[in-house]
Formats: sequence, C-alpha cells, structure tokens
Amino acid sequence: MARRYGGKYSPEGGGPEQSPVARGTFHGARRTRAGGRVNLLFLAPLPLVWQAFSSGPTGLILNLLALGMLLLAAWLTREGILAQEAYEARKVARAPGIPRKLFGSVLTGLGLGLAGFAASDGIVAPLIYAVVGAVLHSFAFGLDPMKDKGMEGIDKMQTDRVARVVDQAETYLSAMTDAIKRAGDRQAEARLERFQLSVRDMLRTVEDDPRDLTAARKYLGVYLMGARDATVKFADIYARSRDADARSDYMMLLTDLEENFVAKTRKLLEDNNTDLEVEIGVLRDRLEREGVRLGDTP
Repeated sequence: MARRYGGKYSPEGGGPEQSPVARGTFHGARRTRAGGRVNLLFLAPLPLVWQAFSSGPTGLILNLLALGMLLLAAWLTREGILAQEAYEARKVARAPGIPRKLFGSVLTGLGLGLAGFAASDGIVAPLIYAVVGAVLHSFAFGLDPMKDKGMEGIDKMQTDRVARVVDQAETYLSAMTDAIKRAGDRQAEARLERFQLSVRDMLRTVEDDPRDLTAARKYLGVYLMGARDATVKFADIYARSRDADARSDYMMLLTDLEENFVAKTRKLLEDNNTDLEVEIGVLRDRLEREGVRLGDTP
C-alpha cells in the first residue's frame, strides 16, 4: 500500500497540528487598509504650498493653515485605521480612547473650508467645501469603533484585566518588532515573527476564556518583558559588531520561548476541554435526577 510522505518539509507538515514555525509568518495576516487611499491624503493637499507662496500675506497664512490641517487629518485617519484593525483583530478589546477618524473628518472639512476661503471672497463656497469634505471623508473611511468588544455578559472586572494584559503584551511585541529592525538581519526578523505567532495564540486563548489569565499571566508579563529586553540588547549588540555568537544565542532563546508558549497554550486548551466535560457531566447527572434522559423525545 502506498504511504503518504509526512516529513518535516512536506505540505501537510507531518501531522494534523501545525506548529507556529510550520504555519509561517503570514499565518492569519491581513492586508492593512492604512495605505492606498490614506497615502493619497498626504499628497492631495501639497499643491497648497504653491498656492500659498503665489498669493499675498493673508493667502499665505490661510493656505499654510489649511495644509497643516489636511496633513494632520491624514495622519489621524491612518492612525485611526490602524487602531480599528487592532480592535477588529481581538475578541476582547476596548474601544479606542480617541476617535481619530472622526477628528480626521472634522479637520478635513475645516482644511478644505479654509483653503476655499483663501481662494474666494464669499463664505458660501467654503462652507460647502467643508461640509462635503467632512461627509465624504466619513463615507470613505468610516467611523471609529465606539464601544467595547467581547465584554457583554461577562464579568466586567475580569475582562478589564484581560484587556489590560493583552494591551501590555501587544506593546511588548511592538517594541520587539521595532528593536529587531536595528539589527538588520532578515532571518532574525522572520524568527521573531514566528515566535510572536505563538504569543498571539496564547492571547487569543486567554481572550476566549478569561479564566486562563491567572495561569498565563507570567508568560504574558514576566517572560514577554524579558524577551523584549533580550531583543533590544541583541539588536544593539548585533548592529555594532555582527556577533555570530550573540545571534545564535538569541535564536536559541526564541526557540526555547516559543516551545514553552506553545506547550502552555496547549495546556490551557486541554484544561478548557476538561472544564467543559465536567460541566456536561454535571448537567447530565442533574437531568437524570429529574427524570430526563438525553435522546428521549418529548
């Protein structure tokens, strides 16, 4: 009988369960919406520079103010989209504290109105530019999330703790990503991304069941903070000296950490399944005591 090859480098990955390494760094990745149209927002107001320096003092001030407002609106819009993507990627999340896209719409309207006022003598046309610009910006990029996510019907205090831990963990991961770029080593960057996959697997597990937070707190706090510090030190050393031993030690550290995070996440999932089996067993016993048998037709 023919036998399917299932080795380390096979498409199946050798088994039904793929490790973070086998999944690759693009597992679960989504194309960001903070590009394309958002980048055009930074380019569109640049002609105001020539308009400003080809008019009198009043036109100069008004056009430069309009330019600043429109560039600030573009930056707020981009940051708002990134905040929304982070919000949508989590199962438990707080609404962004600052409605950046809303402020971007308002500043877009004000900037267009001010530029229109600088180019005309009346007030009607600038008002039309302001209202239409703000409305079109809102339609094009949407509104910010305005309420917390995944906290309905769950202990508010517990979900707040989970949200704080997830936010802190994402801060550590972002700091590691920023630091490793200084090393200028693509393999190290890819290896760090694979480790971050295992961390985010644990984050999603904790979000699914906040009761796991106690067991995972050390991993998402102490261990992850240590990984961040080690990444910063490695990046500084390797950027200066290209020390092969430091690189090897750092890669081994990531491997050890990843294995521990994967094992702990698997243990959390097993504990959750055990809890579910216990609850099902208790419910079956209660139904039987009340004379109800599963499978009986009413």
